[in-house]
Amino acid sequence: MALLHPGSRDDLTERATAAFRAAHGRAPTLVARAPGRVNLIGEHTDYNGGLCLPVALPHATYVAAAARDDAGVAAVSRQADDGWTAAAGGLGPGALDGWAAYVGGVVWALRDDGLDVPGVDLAVESTVPLGAGLSSSAAIECAVAVAAARLAGLDDSPDLRRRLVSACMRAEAEVAGAPTGGMDQTVALLASPGAGLLIDFTTHDTRAVPLALEEAGLALLVTDTRVSHALVDGGYAERRADCEAAAAALGLVSLRGADLASVETLADDRLRRRARHVVTEIGRVTEVVRLVEAGTWDSLGAVLASSHASMRDDFDISCAELDLAVTTAVEAGALGARMTGGGFGGSSVALVPTERLDAVVRAVDTAFVAAGFRAPAHLRADPSGPAEVI
Repeated sequence: MALLHPGSRDDLTERATAAFRAAHGRAPTLVARAPGRVNLIGEHTDYNGGLCLPVALPHATYVAAAARDDAGVAAVSRQADDGWTAAAGGLGPGALDGWAAYVGGVVWALRDDGLDVPGVDLAVESTVPLGAGLSSSAAIECAVAVAAARLAGLDDSPDLRRRLVSACMRAEAEVAGAPTGGMDQTVALLASPGAGLLIDFTTHDTRAVPLALEEAGLALLVTDTRVSHALVDGGYAERRADCEAAAAALGLVSLRGADLASVETLADDRLRRRARHVVTEIGRVTEVVRLVEAGTWDSLGAVLASSHASMRDDFDISCAELDLAVTTAVEAGALGARMTGGGFGGSSVALVPTERLDAVVRAVDTAFVAAGFRAPAHLRADPSGPAEVI
């Protein structure tokens, strides 16, 4: 079974350090890392004031960093062909694009929040698959954020971490142009090893939900369909606008206050379906937490199936490759599966008995070949810890 390995911390730290030396001609002061994430349940609920239950991946982005003598930023990445340099005035909205927006945007947002962050030289190394809906963007944002905070001499604390979440969200929304709801950055900075993170986006409370997968003989298998997923392409923003329009039509601040009875009164079919997904998905998050905490894993399958159907039929964000990955995984022995992430490509997540992992991977690979699809990639999502300076 060929799974994408997260890599060892020592190797990735050495590679980021070597890339820094080659690009900047000196040693870095520190190396920081931040995880990618897979969302177990709760899709497109964050910007609707709802609930979600993401999991931090062992696959992470590493950033070697050192302060500069000026206020600019210079960065290279082993995942990109070219590096870039920007002066302090060229880091904010409208100044950067591509991966540079996620890096420079964080420094801009931290300074805009009043934090005295120095200019930085950076080198990036990552094992988070790009375009897979596994939050490679938040991983680089959060790695840069914790590195910059340490270089600024700031003490790590829950309050600081929430300020970093906010800065990373602003970088993605205002500089990179992807109006995400904050789930990715929150779990990357606040995750607990061995647990999912239950996030309430109305109260902004978080709670670790232990996932005793190994004891239950289970694993989370992520399948990257290799259908490129980009939140800045417009579909994500359209769904968010639909949800805001549905809430406004119901006289609500957000769809968190809606119920199914009120949703069904919406005259516009598209808005009705969008709102129906959000309301039912919030309910599914509560149900999954209840089942996990009760240890009744076998019952999760039906909830995951319902979530996928809702995203496919009501939210219109699935695709043929995702549908095939989900169906095939269940046929091959997974307890349940669903697409995960913003949609329009990306990945699925399946809850699989450990002894069936090989069989599920083989079955999905075979099904993709038979359908004429590009070969997928797979990784095991063992719940991991938050961003940190190593």
